[in-house]
Amino acid sequence: MVVLGVETSCDETAAALVTDDGRILSNVVSSQAELHARYGGVVPEVASRRHLELVAPVVEEALAQSGLTLDEIDSVAVTRGPGLIGALLVGISAAKAIAWSRRLPLVPVDHLHGHVASLYLAPQDLEPPFLCLLASGGHTLLLDVRERAGFTVLGTTLDDAAGEAFDKGARLLGLGYPGGPALDRLAGAGDPGAFRFPVASVPGLDFSFSGLKTALLYAVRDLAPEELERRRADLAASYQRAIVRALVERTTAAAEEMGLAQVAVVGGVAANSELRAALPDAALAPLELCTDNAAMIASAARYATAVPFPEYLALDAYATAA
Repeated sequence: MVVLGVETSCDETAAALVTDDGRILSNVVSSQAELHARYGGVVPEVASRRHLELVAPVVEEALAQSGLTLDEIDSVAVTRGPGLIGALLVGISAAKAIAWSRRLPLVPVDHLHGHVASLYLAPQDLEPPFLCLLASGGHTLLLDVRERAGFTVLGTTLDDAAGEAFDKGARLLGLGYPGGPALDRLAGAGDPGAFRFPVASVPGLDFSFSGLKTALLYAVRDLAPEELERRRADLAASYQRAIVRALVERTTAAAEEMGLAQVAVVGGVAANSELRAALPDAALAPLELCTDNAAMIASAARYATAVPFPEYLALDAYATAA
């Protein structure tokens, strides 16, 4: 059994082929980061138009790398949401066309479930139960995962997501887009104790990063241009330390509260070097599966409900999580 996965929720056009036992036969991702860098962030209309150009070639490349043809595919999986609605509709339309042309079932997948399901691929194949930190550009969630078909949300962000905080911090420091990796690299040359940035204390297991972002803004404004240039790496290191500290403290508290010995980390922020070092015993998504990809969507499809032909032709996307 082979699943063809398609992912177009934001600015990565991706396709992958995954077997029902979790082996990745191919995983192709075409990033639009360079295209959006001139704008300092993702422009939804630009992203949608680029997905239209890339989705067919990316699917063809995924098939070529796997050595399979469409005749050997058993089902098609696609991200239904959350994400940029126009971008999602490109992927859904492509997946519908492929599935309909072969009379195959279509599996609509929640993007967040996809990130968690990246842990279910070989050779990692993590077994629930576990506490999962999902941190990306659009989401910061603490999840109680008891079964592979879903999860329970324990906490979320009250304002900015962790990845958004990284990107906005990088912009304040004059770094390029995408900001998270650039800030991580600069922080490696700085002193994380040089500046004391706040870690928000909010009720329950939720997060807040807006105050931290404002603190960095004030720190940057208070430094003369020459001093700012000299201390840019220290600012990056201190800012990154505050974000990671918030994520680790809340994750540890949630694991203790829920009685879960195993902790996992997924999403784009899971690629951050300091976060990975701060949770050495956690199950970490492989670096190539941290950012948006289609292998995780195909993986999640193994535990989701398939829609039979031709009922999925009326399937729609959703921009925000229910």
